[in-house]
Amino acid sequence: QVQLVESGGGSVQPGGSLRLSCGTSGIAFRLYDVGWYRQAPEKQRELVARIISGDNTYYMDSVKGRFTISRDNTKNTVVLQMNSLKPEDTAVYYCNAPGHYSGHYVDAWGQGTQVTVSS
Repeated sequence: QVQLVESGGGSVQPGGSLRLSCGTSGIAFRLYDVGWYRQAPEKQRELVARIISGDNTYYMDSVKGRFTISRDNTKNTVVLQMNSLKPEDTAVYYCNAPGHYSGHYVDAWGQGTQVTVSS
């Protein structure tokens, strides 16, 4: 079982910032493609950002220029820096790192962290 641990969610006013972190123990996280997804109430889960091998990145259109995904290899984590937050960014954010762990394919997910943007 691969456990991804997320942290950094919370409540902020519009225009504020939050920094989400996703990590795991015992595994060189830098070797895995990692994505951040989000799911708002009554909506489908959507891919927000992804960092892949070679540290190439992808962002959904609505967060480009506001969110940044990066690796912190010293802490074995992937970070999603979210700036200029908007009410429509409110959702539960999930970290996903599918791949082979100890020879087995696992579609690893975190437990989710709530982000609320409201005045």
